[in-house]
Amino acid sequence: MIVLDTHIWVWWVHGDERISSSQAEAIEANEDKEIGISAISLWEIAKLVENNRLELPVPLEKWFEQALSYPGIRIIELTPEIVTESTRLPGKFHKDPADQIIVATARVMKCSLITSDDRILGYPHVKTEG
Repeated sequence: MIVLDTHIWVWWVHGDERISSSQAEAIEANEDKEIGISAISLWEIAKLVENNRLELPVPLEKWFEQALSYPGIRIIELTPEIVTESTRLPGKFHKDPADQIIVATARVMKCSLITSDDRILGYPHVKTEG
């Protein structure tokens, strides 16, 4: 299993050229396994749309329906363990609560997080693929 950061999920679904070949390979390698999407990513996307920071080609509900039907996709719900871990991340981590939850999700699930976020890539307490 891998976990996708929110922007990676959007880029993957949209075929965005910003997704690197190594990121695409990691996703493709897990399509017959599991590709985890933190539940907080759904909220993040909805907020980006609400605030006109992300434009989707279809209405939000339709986008979710399509994006969640991709091979291997599994929503990872917020659990007490993930929420608790997000408040106890070791070392220094920035204060973005969505990023904290996504990082905690990867740590609790003991899997790699696919991201292009330099703040996460520079955080030594989560396994990343960038």
